[in-house]
Amino acid sequence: MISFNRLKLKGDKVIWIVVFLLSIFSFLSIYSAGSNLQWNNKITALSLLLRHAMHIVMGWLIIWMLHTIHYRYFAPISVLLILPAIVLLIYTLSQGYTIGNANASRWIQIPMLGITLQSSVIAGLILLVYLSRTLSKKEDPKDWNLKSAIAQVFAPVFLVVGLVFPANFSTAALIFIQCILLMMISPFPGRYVVSLIGFGVVSFGLFVSAVVTFPELMPNRVDTWKSRIENFVSGDAEESYQVQRSKMAIANGGLIGTGPGKSTQKYFLPQSSSDFIFSIVTEEYGFVGAFILLFLYFVLLIRFLLIATRSRSVFGSLLVVSAGFGIVIQALINVGVAVNLLPVTGQTLPLISAGGSSIWTTCAAIGIVQSVSRFSSDEAEEEGSEQPHSTIAISNDDANEREEVPA
Repeated sequence: MISFNRLKLKGDKVIWIVVFLLSIFSFLSIYSAGSNLQWNNKITALSLLLRHAMHIVMGWLIIWMLHTIHYRYFAPISVLLILPAIVLLIYTLSQGYTIGNANASRWIQIPMLGITLQSSVIAGLILLVYLSRTLSKKEDPKDWNLKSAIAQVFAPVFLVVGLVFPANFSTAALIFIQCILLMMISPFPGRYVVSLIGFGVVSFGLFVSAVVTFPELMPNRVDTWKSRIENFVSGDAEESYQVQRSKMAIANGGLIGTGPGKSTQKYFLPQSSSDFIFSIVTEEYGFVGAFILLFLYFVLLIRFLLIATRSRSVFGSLLVVSAGFGIVIQALINVGVAVNLLPVTGQTLPLISAGGSSIWTTCAAIGIVQSVSRFSSDEAEEEGSEQPHSTIAISNDDANEREEVPA
């Protein structure tokens, strides 16, 4: 068996194994669910599989490259990228286009590379890394005042979330929730967190009121949100058709499933290879397969928690929370939609669903987490090896200097 050292894979070995298992399992699911696209869009299941393989391979390269970079360098990189990310969101909102029945401008195309990108997920990750860096710079809540909180925290959060919101409400809400989570566990004043939540709720209400009063501002979007919520509550109309087919697929699966590639609902379920792929997985592999899949995400959550608590810097801990926890939250949202616990949101199942931007962003997040795990372990080993050779105590100033995050 090839060792991790020979492959030059550092960091948490359990995460490497789980990501590998999810990636391999995604090939079976994508190839099976792709039969739906073959009938509806004249895209063969093989071509979809090859495209997915390219996305996965590129995603693994992203993980490997990022895990070789010391996580402290992500702080200045996020400062440099936050403004371009906001500009990218503005461009997407004005010039982006739709894919399938997204009913909103979410994607931009890079003609030279022939690929499309969903800018919201990229900007969201950049914002979370930037916020981790900003919140870790001050160790005492008393160091914050309203002016610095608005300039350094509130403004970037509302710019990114506000620009994502018109085209992709669920992604905007997910980013906002992660930002709130970061503030709650960091040395950030609780009163400002409550103020941010209140301001977000008021802004959301005013925005919805404005577009309802003037529907020409955002044609189709308010109707889409309204219909999804109404259909979730009442169980009527076209939106509930997806949920009905999803529940039929889950029911057909039983305990051990119908077998690989033998799903019948994939021919009727829209977005069977992306938003509702969990239903196809459950139909073909049953309760056992669904449980194993959810267990793998649970293992990721446990490993993220361990890495966050073991990190020797506040920035490293916040970075793991910002980059890693979103993967698990997104997975729970996707499963919640499939089993009709949540309204249809359009969130993919990380590392399983088809899609380039979502896979690459998830892999980037995993690479960041692995960087924290790798270099935190190296620092701990270095400190442990140095202690027996020196009787000089390390002062608080020296410890803080060692944990200082680059500006």
